[in-house]
Amino acid sequence: MLVKAGKITPDQLTQALETQKETSEKFVDVLLKMGAIADEDELTHFIGRQLNIGALRLSDVELNPEVVQLIPQDIARRFNVIAISKLNKTLVVAISDPHNIYVLDALKFISGCTIQPVISPERAITKAIDQYYKNASGIGDLLKGLEEEEGGLEVIETEDSVNETDLQSQVQDKPLVRLVDGLIMEAIRSGASDIHIETYETRIRVRYRVDGVLKETEPLPFKYRAAIVSRVKIMADLDISERRLPQDGRIKVKMGKRAIDLRVSVLPTIFGEKVVMRILDPQSLMTDLTRLGFPNLALKNFQHAIDLPFGIILVTGPTGSGKTTTLYSALKTLNGGDVNIMTAEDPVEFNFDGINQVAVRTEIGLTFAKSLRSFLRQDPDIIMVGEIRDTETAEIAIRAALTGHLVLSTLHTNDAPSTIARLVDMGIPGYLVASATKLIMAQRMTRKICPSCKHEVTVSEEHLEKLALEPEEAADLKVFEGAGCSDCNQTGMSGRTGIFEVMPVTTAIERMILENASVEELRQQAVKEGMLTLRMAAIDKMKKGILPLEQVLAESS
Repeated sequence: MLVKAGKITPDQLTQALETQKETSEKFVDVLLKMGAIADEDELTHFIGRQLNIGALRLSDVELNPEVVQLIPQDIARRFNVIAISKLNKTLVVAISDPHNIYVLDALKFISGCTIQPVISPERAITKAIDQYYKNASGIGDLLKGLEEEEGGLEVIETEDSVNETDLQSQVQDKPLVRLVDGLIMEAIRSGASDIHIETYETRIRVRYRVDGVLKETEPLPFKYRAAIVSRVKIMADLDISERRLPQDGRIKVKMGKRAIDLRVSVLPTIFGEKVVMRILDPQSLMTDLTRLGFPNLALKNFQHAIDLPFGIILVTGPTGSGKTTTLYSALKTLNGGDVNIMTAEDPVEFNFDGINQVAVRTEIGLTFAKSLRSFLRQDPDIIMVGEIRDTETAEIAIRAALTGHLVLSTLHTNDAPSTIARLVDMGIPGYLVASATKLIMAQRMTRKICPSCKHEVTVSEEHLEKLALEPEEAADLKVFEGAGCSDCNQTGMSGRTGIFEVMPVTTAIERMILENASVEELRQQAVKEGMLTLRMAAIDKMKKGILPLEQVLAESS
């Protein structure tokens, strides 16, 4: 139907079906990731018209909480449905798969009503469930159950007074188990990347990092601080009796059909232990280069570089700037049956079929350098080194790139041109840097304007001066920001995108490296050849209505 309507081409259909066989993803999700269909709402309305079923944009309607509660929360989440309205004995429900007769029959049995389905995007239904059920049986109810449970947890006055045997029994109490499980599930549903559980003198605070920003959630009762931390430790197979030293571990959880890893770090502070759980959700990992936010020329240059048979490609930026995601995306593009791909990572965040991944363990001597040396005896074609931290690793990586291997790695520098100076400072001769390096890319991750509440705003003279635009650019400048709506939790921001500074090492730049040119001279030459600096890339996305002015000014400072 999509091909006949001209929505996708026959080639895109073939490609999507092949990808679906390989990944077992839903056909709609494959089309969206490919970019064959830009708007999920548009696709949903098309399917609704073809199937003669109503389609609904959930963000445009406000639901009646009493009607929503006609479907229990666990059923709504399991089948990804939500009640929209009720007229007499007919219940209208939004569903992403109206062909699922089993679900419709189950809803009829539960509600006692005739079910009238309307089609809505799966993600929109999930968001609506999170919004309308969050007060129904969220963390607050779990806390209430914890307080009301007979024979509840013993009040723990000080860390030193905790008895290990008592704690072992306390942390198995069902209300506490549900509370910790609920914290993790709520974070995953919110799209959080990290969970922070922090103990202070008189309170315990929980925060989720969503779109790079920490947001505080409902506070937890202070008297359960040791039991909550101990419960997380037991889940991560850590020592609950050790409260003086940092500990690291992993938790593997299953939510629906999704297997999700949590990387756990426990750190002793003056008032107790702080826990941070990094959520490694394969479903949230974007490994399609075309959807990371590259400008056209930057994407073309990067794809050309990773298609080279040898050389080193470096991705730079601070922690949390998306470097690992970019490298994983490149490896996924290169991962075919005809190449041997090996990675050394600290730690391995996501597992990929067909790629040989090694977890670096410095405590037993398995460093990046040692892993890299071993790789070279394993007949590799492509090598990824999680991070170049020292001269030894840099030297091996550079020499591997010069002897017929494609090497991808990361480095901590502020921008692309200064990476050259960093390598030279590490003791790598300039002639080796010039001949081995094929491309350097600096990147940042920044929040995007919510498309549902985006509107144009006026820019002050002060801000125009800070942007330092050419007069003709300033005259035609249009700037947008989000007003705040239910889709973005009144923040005006939704999702993140990358800002990229992509510098291919051309013949001219190679010659300048050999001549010990300064960082500024290298930058000027790269810009002359078409490179957008991080600042220029941010301004470009602001002009396109993707980024608000304050994000651009923050990235430019």
